[in-house]
Amino acid sequence: MLKLVIGSKNYSSWSMRPWVLLRQAGIPFEELMVRFDSFEAGSHFKNTVDALTPTGKVPVLIDGDLAVWDTLAIAEYVAEQFPDKQLWPLEKAARARARSICAEMHAGFTHLRGNCPMNIEASLADTGALIWRDKPAVRADVARLVAMWQELLIEHGGPLLFGDFSVADAYFAPICMRLKTYALPVPPAIAGYVARVCALPGVKAWMDEARAEKDFRDFEEPYRLTSSDPRR
Repeated sequence: MLKLVIGSKNYSSWSMRPWVLLRQAGIPFEELMVRFDSFEAGSHFKNTVDALTPTGKVPVLIDGDLAVWDTLAIAEYVAEQFPDKQLWPLEKAARARARSICAEMHAGFTHLRGNCPMNIEASLADTGALIWRDKPAVRADVARLVAMWQELLIEHGGPLLFGDFSVADAYFAPICMRLKTYALPVPPAIAGYVARVCALPGVKAWMDEARAEKDFRDFEEPYRLTSSDPRR
């Protein structure tokens, strides 16, 4: 059976992508969650993950003696191993477009990702309002997302980006989490897409388990360190 090594569900956006992909597609796998205790050398997290991959990062997919790291590589490997699941769109042009937007997500949207780290259990509308007011680069990232998603939803008729569930929806699921957590303003059609992604069984399962962790990590939430957070 495949084994997927992930980080803490509340915070690890990169881990969320392949986990949701496998779960939503109905592909059996064993989960190994390595808690984000620290990213410093000698920490339990680093000692565990460094033994599995030269990057020292999660996620890692293990298939027998083979370790596959990086979310795009994992998605491609799984799609090749389970072609019957049709994880990429069947039509060539749509498939190329799906790969393009996943690669764009992989390398881009750095201002949105950097200023609004994933935190599923939190409700940070006030923080989001300040970010929206003060960070034009975040507004630009969201505008790009809105334009991309609107075009694809219109072109393919929904309910998801390419009609049926695909790698692209798993890839953008953590962005949907950010839009919710920080209550960033988006048009109704985009809010509807976010709601549909959150309702997917694979996504809902990840969200439920993230909320159940109740494992506040100071270094993951610098924007809350000066707040009156009762969990501290």
